[in-house]
Amino acid sequence: MSRLAIIAGLGDLPAAVAGALPDPPLVCALDGFAPEGLAVDRVFRFERLVPFLRQLTDEGVDRVVFAGAMSRPRFDPASFDPATAQLVPQFLAAIAQGDDAMLRVAISLFEDAGLAVVGLAGIAPQLLVGPGLLGSVAATALDEADAARGRSILDALAPVDVGQGCVVAGGLCLGIEVIFGTDALLADVAARRQGRGGVFIKRAKTGQDLRVDLPTIGPATVQAVIAAGLSGICVQQGRVVVLHREQVIADADAAGLAIWAVA
Repeated sequence: MSRLAIIAGLGDLPAAVAGALPDPPLVCALDGFAPEGLAVDRVFRFERLVPFLRQLTDEGVDRVVFAGAMSRPRFDPASFDPATAQLVPQFLAAIAQGDDAMLRVAISLFEDAGLAVVGLAGIAPQLLVGPGLLGSVAATALDEADAARGRSILDALAPVDVGQGCVVAGGLCLGIEVIFGTDALLADVAARRQGRGGVFIKRAKTGQDLRVDLPTIGPATVQAVIAAGLSGICVQQGRVVVLHREQVIADADAAGLAIWAVA
C-alpha cells in the first residue's frame, strides 16, 4: 500500500496539505521547523539525513511532498553520520548557486533513496488558485498593466534564481522579493513609498520545479498588501497556493483589493 510523508516546514501549508489528503500522512519536520496546527510524527536533522531516509522506506513510505517554509540549514559537523557527511560538498555547492539548485539536490537525494517526490498539483490541486477573480473587486486597467510589467520583471530574473514576487506601481518596480521573503518586501514598500495604488505580483519562477517551493499567499499577505497601500494582488493560475481562501477573499473585498489569477 502506498504511503505518503509530508516533509513539513514552518507555517500553515503543511496542515492545509494534510487536511486535503484522503488518508493521514506521516508528518516529518526538520528540527526547529515545526509546522503550525499539525502534529509531527518524526523530527529529523539534516546531519542524519541518510538514516532518516532509510527509516522512511522501512516504514513503508514511498512518496513525499514538501510543504512549508525552511531556511538554509546550519550544520553541526560533530553530528554527521558517515553516509550523510559524504553529501555535504554537493549540498554546499548547490546552496551557493541559489534556492532552486538547493531544492533540486534535495529532491535528488530523496529520489535516490527510492522516494518519489510529488507536487501539490497531483495530490491537493484544490489548494492552487484557479483562473480569474478570487473576490468581487475587479482589477483596473492600470492594475492589469502593472501586473503585466511585474510578470516581465520576474521572467527576466528567473534565470538568475531571484524572487517569486515583486511590486509595481504606475509601471515602476518598487521592490523585488529576495531571500528575505514576501513579508520583508511588502514591509519595505509600506515604509518607503508615498501614495497609493500598485500591484503585488506573485508567481512561480519560470523553469522552477513545481513539486517544491510553490509560492503561497494567505490572510497575512492580504493585510501586508493593504498596509503597503496597494490596490491588487495578481497571482499565477495553477501555480500559487491560497491558504484560508475564504478569509483572504473576505478581507480583500472589505478593503477594495482586487485579487486575480492569470495563466
